Amino acid sequence: MITLQQDADGLIRMNRHYPASIRVRIAFNDGSTGEFSGRTLNNAYDTALAEFRAKNGLDAKGFNRAPASRTNPGNRVDFVPVHPGMGE
Repeated sequence: MITLQQDADGLIRMNRHYPASIRVRIAFNDGSTGEFSGRTLNNAYDTALAEFRAKNGLDAKGFNRAPASRTNPGNRVDFVPVHPGMGE
């Protein structure tokens, strides 16, 4: 089992998908803990990644369709918002 700590902004560090069958325990800021499947956290990661790409003008594959003079070195998210009672 993996244990993660929620930061002051309500985020956990997650820069990749976890195996769907793994159980992950999250220690929340309010002192409570929650146990989630890898699939649930992967869905939260995918949602955060889609929001990041939408805010930065990237397409679904993460490509920047702007003129070549602009570059975007970061095409991923490292932090995912979580909350107690997140749906399974």
